Amino acid sequence: MPDIDLLINALTTILVTIDPPGLAPIFLSLTVGMSRHERFLVARRGTLIAFFILSAFALFGNGILGLLGISIGAFRIAGGLLLFWIAFEMIFEKRNERKEKSGEAAITRDHIHNIAVFPLALPLIAGPGAISATILLSGSFSATIDRAQLILVIAFCLAILFAALVIADRIDRFLGVTGRAILTRLLGVILAALAVQFVVDGVKSAMVL
Repeated sequence: MPDIDLLINALTTILVTIDPPGLAPIFLSLTVGMSRHERFLVARRGTLIAFFILSAFALFGNGILGLLGISIGAFRIAGGLLLFWIAFEMIFEKRNERKEKSGEAAITRDHIHNIAVFPLALPLIAGPGAISATILLSGSFSATIDRAQLILVIAFCLAILFAALVIADRIDRFLGVTGRAILTRLLGVILAALAVQFVVDGVKSAMVL
């Protein structure tokens, strides 16, 4: 059974990676002109799709790596570097700019009825960072019961995200521009520290091999 520290690490990593406060204003821009009920439906569908995507990688991510001949140590190093880059973007406000561009393009191409799938579920919620973090964490949750706990952590994080999307207009008003900037940078620093830890664990694992 994973210890409480491992569960807290998983919760923190996934929650910071999906970034509910940062997604709230982007979600508002994606759903402009929608009623509160329509936004609720889009948020529900998007988070459910993202949950199934992340759960699939939690269950089968290591198997996929094995088929490709990639060790978990190598993936921890690569994933840690990717997460560090995402943290860098969060600290210097590059990530939200990229997400906003993705959202604008999707509205133009796919119209409003498809935004729950793209770009909300993919790549805004279950993006490369969240997928990498999930596969990295699954290496520490090897037993079946442990994987079930990881999926529960993912479900809990996405439930928080869903709640944030439902009240996105209130969060945006409460935080304001300054509040969003401070919170995004703080979460970026936390994610950077977690990313470095993934790299350190990956190097240790690779050296053992």
